[in-house]
Parts: sequence; structure tokens; C-alpha cells
Amino acid sequence: MVPIRDNNPTKITPYVTYGLIAANVLAFLYEASLPPQALNGFLHLAAVVPKELTLSFGGVSVNQPVPEWATLITAQFLHGGFLHLAGNMLFLWIFGNNVEEKLGRAKYLLFYLSCGILASLTQWFFAQDSNIPSLGASGAIAGVMGAYILRFPKAEILGVVPLGFFFPTFRVPAYFFLGFWFIQQAFYGLVSLEAPTNIGMENGGIAYWAHSGGFLFGAILGPLLGLFSDKPEEESWL
Repeated sequence: MVPIRDNNPTKITPYVTYGLIAANVLAFLYEASLPPQALNGFLHLAAVVPKELTLSFGGVSVNQPVPEWATLITAQFLHGGFLHLAGNMLFLWIFGNNVEEKLGRAKYLLFYLSCGILASLTQWFFAQDSNIPSLGASGAIAGVMGAYILRFPKAEILGVVPLGFFFPTFRVPAYFFLGFWFIQQAFYGLVSLEAPTNIGMENGGIAYWAHSGGFLFGAILGPLLGLFSDKPEEESWL
């Protein structure tokens, strides 16, 4: 099931959501400009490498220019391929604007980055010795989805189901679409406990625990930051 749009209009221009999408696209264009060997080096430097993060938490230096804790942020703007990027940006485009409107721009940016960090730490917890780089905006966007399902459970989602040459559309409430997505991620996360966990894009690995963790943390942080407040936020920037 692929979402196309929701029927949940906003009264603001979601500059932060647009800016996050632009930053992700620019980062991907930079990745695409690198030759394979340089790209591998860059991803190892800027993505989260769980084993190196574990060592850094233990006070062991990993001898690289970017501190390992900083990769919890930089990794959120990297992607393993065009489809990885396109899928993430589609979900951010659909669900981010409404959450940005309710939280206010400054809080929304803090919320987004915090969800991404906590999602990566959730995945790290289950794969602390992995050498596979973890990257992508999925965890942060899952946090946005976790906030969205709480604030707009009955918003209508228009989507499509690719079936070969046929593309039937559907309309379902957000609680069904996002709830099904979360249950699916949690299920695959539990299944992954029985096998080595891939948390990057290598070998098709998907960060199921990052998705689940980001969703749950988004549902927790959103209300704490004023998700259900109808009082207009005072914005200090456009």
C-alpha cells in the first residue's frame, strides 16, 4: 500500500518539512556524485555504525573526523538509493505538514531530529556489534507518523495498491493505514530477533526496530511538545 495524499489541509506553509525534504535530496545528490569507493568511505563516516557507537559509549576512540554520536543526526539525511529516498520523502510530504502545524516550526524540527536519534538508538540496542552502516530518514519520519496517528486518527488517506498492471486506489482512515504499518514493522522486528539484524541498506536490510521505535517515541514526544494544544504557536522564524 502506497499513500498518495491525505485530506487534511493546513493553514500554514510547512517550511521545515520542505527544508527537510530539500536537505535530504541535496545530500543524496552529493552521494550520487561520488565514485563507489569514495561513497563507501563517506557512508561509513557519516552513517551510524553500531559497533563504533558501542565503542564510543564505552569511551573508546574510533579515530574518525565525525564523532560517532554526531552520526545519529547526519545519518538521518543519507539514503541507500533513489527508491529509499523517494519513499521516505513521500511519507514526510504527506504527514509532516500537519504535525509541523500543530507543534510549531521550532518544536517540530526538535521533535523530528529527536525521533530520528531515538529511533537509531532503538535499532542500535538490538544490534550493538553490527558493522553495517545505518542510514536514512525512516526513523524520524516514523516519529512523525506516530504523532499523526494520535492527532488525526480519522483523517482520510488516499493510497494505491500496485498489482502488476493494475493500480487500484483505496481510502482508509489514518488509524488503519498507520496502525497497520506499525504492526507490520513491529512484527518484522520481532522476527529479526531470530536472525542477524541488518540495519542499513546492505543486503536489503531494513531498520524495523528503528521504524517501530521512532513511531512509539513520536507518539510520546508529540503530546509532550504540544501536539494537542490548539493555542497558536509564537514563531520566531518564517
